[in-house]
Amino acid sequence: MRRKPGALVPLELAICEAAAALRADGHEEFHGYQIAKTIGDAANGRLLTAYGTLYRALGRLEKMGLLRSRWEDPAIPARENRPGRRLYTLTAAGDVVLREARAAEAAARRRTRRRLAPA
Repeated sequence: MRRKPGALVPLELAICEAAAALRADGHEEFHGYQIAKTIGDAANGRLLTAYGTLYRALGRLEKMGLLRSRWEDPAIPARENRPGRRLYTLTAAGDVVLREARAAEAAARRRTRRRLAPA
């Protein structure tokens, strides 16, 4: 898929939507598996074809400044006998881009409905 300047590809937009949904559920930080599960549970679960795709998209969003990440405290995975997780947070810039994308989508739906209405 060719990217338009300043636009998000569908998977990146789905990640931002999932991050906002997780934050609304009280999860300020999230890890990759939580995002994958949230996207998979949503209607656009078909966007996620492999975890490598997800993590590359998370990296792109972080480079764009829409997400921020950090490694969790190493004592937590050691205590729980599991690998460490990279934790992500949706930034204020990510919130703005998500609001703009939602507004553009709503405007496109309104335009489509007007064209389909009988004259």
